[in-house]
Amino acid sequence: EGPLGLCAVMAARSLNIPVISSFHTNFHQYGNYYRYSFLIKIVLSYLRYLHNKTEATYAPSDDAIQTLIDSDFRNVKKLGRGVDAELFSPEKRSNALRQSWGASENTPVFAYIGRVAHEKNIPLAIESFNQAKAIIPDAKMVIVGDGPQREVLERKYSGLIFCGMQKGEALAEHYASADVFLFPSITETFGNVITEAMASGLLVATYDYAAGKMFIKHGKNGISAPFDNEEIFKKRIIELIHNRNDWAAMRKAARETILSASWDNVIDDYLHTLEEYLP
Repeated sequence: EGPLGLCAVMAARSLNIPVISSFHTNFHQYGNYYRYSFLIKIVLSYLRYLHNKTEATYAPSDDAIQTLIDSDFRNVKKLGRGVDAELFSPEKRSNALRQSWGASENTPVFAYIGRVAHEKNIPLAIESFNQAKAIIPDAKMVIVGDGPQREVLERKYSGLIFCGMQKGEALAEHYASADVFLFPSITETFGNVITEAMASGLLVATYDYAAGKMFIKHGKNGISAPFDNEEIFKKRIIELIHNRNDWAAMRKAARETILSASWDNVIDDYLHTLEEYLP
C-alpha cells in the first residue's frame, strides 16, 4: 500500500487491467502507538484513495469490512483466513520444551505469540498472567516472537520466558506446548494467531471482535471480553483459573471449531468472487 503499490495500481489502470486489493493491516491505527497520531486522518485518506482505485477491496473479517465501509471504502468484500490444522495441532506438544520452561506436565503455561510491539497490548497480557500466578504460583508465561518491544519487556519482566521468533514446526511446537493463549490486541483486522492457537488446542483469551468474534464462543471453546474492556478481560482470566476442570473440554472444542476453517474453502470462495472481474 506504499508508493510501489500505488504505482502498480495506476499502471494497471492505464492498461485496462482489472485490479483488486486486500486490506489486512490497520496502518492508520498504529499512529496511536508510534507517535504519529496527528497523521492518522491523512494515512486513512491515502489508504481510502488507493483502495478505491481498485475494483474491490477484500478484508478478512466482518468487523474490518464494516470499519472500511464506515470510512467510505467502496465495494468491500470478504476474504477470510484459513489455518493449517495439520501443522498447528495438539499432537505437537513437547514435554521436553515444557521442561526447558520449568513446567511439569500439570503446570499451566500461558503464552503470547506474535509480533512483540506496542500495538499488541502485551502489558495487559502480562498483567493478566500475574493475576493468575497469584492464584497458581507455579504458572509460567512464554512470549514467542520478536519486535521493537522485546528488549524493553525482557528487561522489565525478567520472570517471563522470551523464546524469540519461531517458524514452521518449531512454532507449532511452541503453540501446542502452552495451555492458555493471551491475546488482548485491539488493532487486528483478523488475528491469524487466534486460529493457530485454537488449532493447537489452546484456551484462547481475546476480545470479542475480528477472529475472536468469528470463532470464540465464550465459556465453550475459549474466553472473550467486550472490545478494549481491560477490567473484564482480566476478570475473565480469573474466572478461567477457577474453572480448570473445564479446560480439557474447552481445548477439545477449540480444536474442533477450527477444523472447518481450511485454506481450500477460503481460496475457493475467493476465486469464485473474482470471476465477475474477468474481461
